[in-house]
Amino acid sequence: MPMKSKLRAAFETELHQATEAERGGELPRAWRHLERAHILSQAHAGPHVRVHCLMFAFGWRRGDVRELLGQLARILVAGPGSWLGRAPLGNTGGANVGILTPMPIPEDLRALLDA
Repeated sequence: MPMKSKLRAAFETELHQATEAERGGELPRAWRHLERAHILSQAHAGPHVRVHCLMFAFGWRRGDVRELLGQLARILVAGPGSWLGRAPLGNTGGANVGILTPMPIPEDLRALLDA
């Protein structure tokens, strides 16, 4: 099922903000926007895989081997996890958290997901 328009717009906004933050050298802020995009994308295979690819690229640009390896695994399972409804809700998607660990969803994102 495709993303609803409000959810898609919020997802794309998070990705845009991640790009802008990284361009400005605000790396923690850029990563946080990627995490938020990940939370919004979990139920949708294409966007979910896309975020993991962007996280992989972010790790590549930083030379972060742990993130690269973690994202490779996540890229492989993100699509099937979304299709099967097995993506752990709220998980921020980085290699610093367990691949199947559910996490609290920020209230502003929860409102978008519940709509």
